[in-house]
Amino acid sequence: MMIYMLDTANIKEIERLFDLYPIDGVTTNPTIIAQEQKPLRRLLVDIRRVVGDDAMLHVQPIGSKAEDIVAEAMEYRDLCKGNYYAKIPVTPQGIKAMQLLKQRGVKVTATAIFTQQQALIAAKAGADFVAPYVNRLDNISSDGIGVVADIMTFIKAYGMPTKVLAASFKNVEQVHRVCLLGAHAVTITPELFESLLYHPLTDRAVWDFYHDGVPYYDELEMIDTKNNKA
Repeated sequence: MMIYMLDTANIKEIERLFDLYPIDGVTTNPTIIAQEQKPLRRLLVDIRRVVGDDAMLHVQPIGSKAEDIVAEAMEYRDLCKGNYYAKIPVTPQGIKAMQLLKQRGVKVTATAIFTQQQALIAAKAGADFVAPYVNRLDNISSDGIGVVADIMTFIKAYGMPTKVLAASFKNVEQVHRVCLLGAHAVTITPELFESLLYHPLTDRAVWDFYHDGVPYYDELEMIDTKNNKA
């Protein structure tokens, strides 16, 4: 089943969209945290309060050495509790940190992936999710969708338990195309998530239903009221 996640740390948007839609989790990174201009630890506590313990919460340490990455990730795990993932970039020190975290029973998302081999190495290091950046590849005249397709091929060919969490989207078409490939998950901004559901013909159909039906629905309500009085 497709996994939908919100790529944001905006508490109001998370609260609003979790109330409406079947969303599975939240992903963050240092840039997303900075956009909120609030302390990281306070944001994480607030996000967990809103989404509950079962929803996934992906948090990225900012350290550059494996030992620092692991120490941060363990602190955030204790702070976030619930369904927590340490989100680690695919640097050499990051790959080392992934292996150390897996030894400690911490779930890992490998991020900042731009090549097929980066994803394969991260999967071999034990990453639960690998997150290729679709639109950023497209922006440098590469093929983000093609990279996701190759990663899916690798995972299937080697029977790996790792899931593909496609990230960095500009439009609905990109999300649609990675879904067609069978990507396990996507993480997208609140604005783009709502665009997945929008179509002007749906809005028109709903208006037509309302306009056509109101006189008769009102009549039914009057009948029900009379019956209740009787």
